[in-house]
This record gives sequence, structure tokens and C-alpha cells, in this order.
Amino acid sequence: MAFNIADLFEHTVDAVPDRLALVVGDERLTFAEVDARADRMAHHLAAHGVGRGDHVGVHGQNSSEWLVAMMAAFKLRAVPININFRYVADELAYLFDDADLVALVHDEAFAPRVAEVAPGLPRLRHLVAMPGPGDAEAEAARAEPEVRAALEALGSVPFAEALAEGTPERFAGPRSADDHYVLYTGGTTGMPKGVVWRHEDVFYALGGGVDAYTQERVATETQLAEKAAASPAGLVTLSTPPLMHGAAQWSTLRFWFEGGTVVLVPRFSPEAVWSAIAEHGCNVVLITGDAMARPLIEHLEEDPSRYDVSSLITFSSSAAVFSPTVKDRFVDQLPGVMIIDAIGSSESGHNGMVVVERGTTNKGGGPSVAPGRDAVVLDDDLVPVEPGSGTVGRLARGGNIPVGYHKDEAKTAATFVVAADGERYAVPGDFATVEADGQITLLGRGSVCINSGGEKIYPEEVESSLKAHPEVFDAVVVGVPDERWGSTVAAVVQPRRPDAPPTLDELDAHCRTRIAGYKVPRRLCLVDEVVRSPAGKPDYRWALAAATEGAPA
Repeated sequence: MAFNIADLFEHTVDAVPDRLALVVGDERLTFAEVDARADRMAHHLAAHGVGRGDHVGVHGQNSSEWLVAMMAAFKLRAVPININFRYVADELAYLFDDADLVALVHDEAFAPRVAEVAPGLPRLRHLVAMPGPGDAEAEAARAEPEVRAALEALGSVPFAEALAEGTPERFAGPRSADDHYVLYTGGTTGMPKGVVWRHEDVFYALGGGVDAYTQERVATETQLAEKAAASPAGLVTLSTPPLMHGAAQWSTLRFWFEGGTVVLVPRFSPEAVWSAIAEHGCNVVLITGDAMARPLIEHLEEDPSRYDVSSLITFSSSAAVFSPTVKDRFVDQLPGVMIIDAIGSSESGHNGMVVVERGTTNKGGGPSVAPGRDAVVLDDDLVPVEPGSGTVGRLARGGNIPVGYHKDEAKTAATFVVAADGERYAVPGDFATVEADGQITLLGRGSVCINSGGEKIYPEEVESSLKAHPEVFDAVVVGVPDERWGSTVAAVVQPRRPDAPPTLDELDAHCRTRIAGYKVPRRLCLVDEVVRSPAGKPDYRWALAAATEGAPA
């Protein structure tokens, strides 16, 4: 039995063709309509020389066209490549070249940036232009003379025209479980890197191939589609992150495989999210940590009765730190709704989750979770850590894991290792320990761990402590050089009230009630806004520059 992303989607289409699959703004598409558009686009791309194994960039904000382009690539056995829509020309030039793009599907508004780098990319031979979000901002951008000139220079085919050129007939297989899915990740501490998965492996790691509660594996290709057909309706899921982030792609795909309806907001805003929940009766909401959670809960707290949230069953955060104080506020405002904190990575997939209860704390910076299937903690000798031993190791996952990094043998060898038991594991670098009850406690990312006088300090723990202060809106913690200790802790803080920011002494006193004294920040740098990725991950390179170059308070 082989699992392929396009095949799994088509099984759902055949099972529930007329069920609502996608809602984006005012647009609504059934599974049959998404499938037909993806087939049209697949035929168009194939007619322009795109084939098996070719890399196709998708560069845009949330839209139906983004997902159609992704599924079209899967259908013709090409590989869709996620492009960060915040990247400037130099970053795009690096990514387009590193990813070996032969085609690019991009928002019209991004044409000027693409036009800056396209002449230096001889492999890039075909471009398609998506309209982008259907709002006033996108309309204004498309009308700019610079955008129209760039589109003409690039020769980008309008998306609607590309669909019209293709045929709605299903793009024929056969396909394989060995077809590739690539997710570009990183950029907070270094340049982004492409994680290469086999379709079958990523389905079991992220796509619903393993039940998160029972740990049971899906046994047949049609099992999820058959379950969808037997149900009168699927769950309605709101995915709030941008589709260029793996969390959004896989929340969409896994619920599509199960016959669910996916709701997207073209641009994130608290009002847009809560309004979408109320309008569409969303049952499940996915966010990525505090960067989304804080503005969402603060907006709801302003007027808790403004939105109808009675349809909600689960509110889940993954891929970024979800602070205990913020979790408590969700529990208070959404009684009866299951609040979930999940951990995982692009290199390993789902590693565990916990249902949040009020008053729980993050031990050492991260949550304590019930481990997912094949998740373990390995010590320095690559031996599983004994529960309750207190040994700090690195979070790892065996079983279905990636092939490696695209064009980077050194990083592949360092991250994907064969352990003492002879099994191959993905070990991305997150420090963790195993509690006596078997739960895994996430401590922090090894690449940004601070060594101060021989003591290891995990930034996430200090950040959680800082963000519990009422005058701190957001915070990132980094290590800066120190003559005595080697490194010392510096806090880059976005105050809640810029005209009345907290002082270093106030934060020192606050943090000492929550964390050991050696972890408390010794430097404070106040900023107008903490820089994060679109997925909510902190930009540690920026934070280090701010902490070392900016005048500390």
C-alpha cells in the first residue's frame, strides 16, 4: 500500500465531491471544484515543460490559488516549494537558486521583487501570476504601474488564463509514495533550508496518518476517504498561519484527507479570525504560538460576547512558544473548548501534545507533552533517556522521517543520525528531558541556548517569564558577549505601553519569582516591535543585533 498526497486528496474528492472543501474570504469551493482547478493547472504546467521532480515555487499570501497551485504540482509529481512572502530581493535570489526552481506561481503584487532576481536564474523558465488576497490592499497593489510593468517584463501568465488553457480532466498517474515533498524552513538563525520528505513519510508524520490520540496508523489509502463518506459532514477548520508555513499546509491537507472544510483568512488579524469562526461555525482553530495567541485573546477579552464561538471544539497551537499565562486566558475565555499545545518540527513532524489545564507551567521553557508515536529523547551517546533521570538530551523521532536537506549533505548527516539501537532518527536540536511519568518536557532550541558561566539557559524559559509581566507585550531573549561569564542574558522587549515601559529592575524582580537568578536578564533593550517570522517564530539574528548594537536600557 502506497500513500501519495495527490492520491489521498483525489480519494476524498471521489468520496465527497460536492462537500465544501475551502472557504477564503467570499470564495467557496467544493472538493470537485478544487480538484478540477488543480487538474487544469497541472495540465498547464506540464504543457510548459514542468514534470516529475521539478521544483515549482509558490510565492503568495493565503488564497485558493495558492492551494490549487500546490495540489497541481503534486498531481504531476512535481515538488511545490513554499516561498516566504516577506523576503526581499537578496533572500529571494538565494532561495530561488537553492531550491532549483523551474517555475514560479506568484502573487501579482510580488512581481517587482521577482523581476529583480529572475534575470540571474537561468533555470526559472515559466511564471504564473495569482491575483492575491481579494481585498482593497491587494487591489491597490495590482494597480501600481510598477507591478504592471514587472508582470509584462516577466511574462507571467495570469492565473485565470492558465486555468483556461488547461483541461479539467484528471491528470493521470501513476504516482508513488517516494514522490518528494519539500518544506523550506529556518531563517531565524541562518539561511532557510529545504527539508526533503517522501510523501508516505510526511503523511504519517504530519498528515493524519497517525491518530494523535490513539497512536494508531492509517492502514489503507482509502481509509480516511471512506470515513469521510460515512459521515454526513466534516469538521470545519480555521487555519490562521500563512500557507508558506508547514503548519498551515498540513492542517489543510490532513483535514482535506478526512473530508473536512478548511477556512483561511487572507491576512491575519484578530477581528478576521474571530469573525471567521462565528460566520463559518469553525470547530477547530490552528494558531502558531504567542504571536497570534496574544492579539487574539486580547481582542476577545475586550468584548467576550461580540462573537459567537459556540461551534468551537478545539483551539490548538503548534510550532512556536505558547506561554502559560496566555494559555490561562484562553481557558478562561473559552470554557469547554479543548486548548492544545503541540510540539514538532519541519524535520521530524509531530512529536507530542498536551491538553492545557489552567495554572500549568512550562517546565524549563516549554510544555510537558505526551510523546507522539516514535518520539524519544536521546542523550549524548544517542541512547534513549531514562524517564525521571533528569538527564537532558535532544528530542528525536524515528520511524517515518525525512530523506534529508536539499543539497546539504553536511546538515543531513548532522541532523539525521543512526542511534545506538540501529534506528535512524531526526534530531533537529531541541533540548528536552523525560519526566517520571513518561512525558517529554521541551527545554529549548540548542542553536540559541545561552552558556553563561557554564550554565545552560534556554531562551524560551526566560521569554515565558518576561511575557508574564503585565507591561511586556512581547519579548525575545539572546545571549550577548560578557567578559566575566562568556555570555549573559539580554532581553529585547516590546512594552505594552511605549510611554511607560518596564525597567530592568522591575523585570529582574518579576523574573526572580519564576526562574533561577542566573537566568534573569542582565541587559534590557526596548523596541517598538519584536520581529518575528510570519509563522510567529522569533528572529534571533535581529534580536542579537538589537541587543548588542542598540543602546540598552
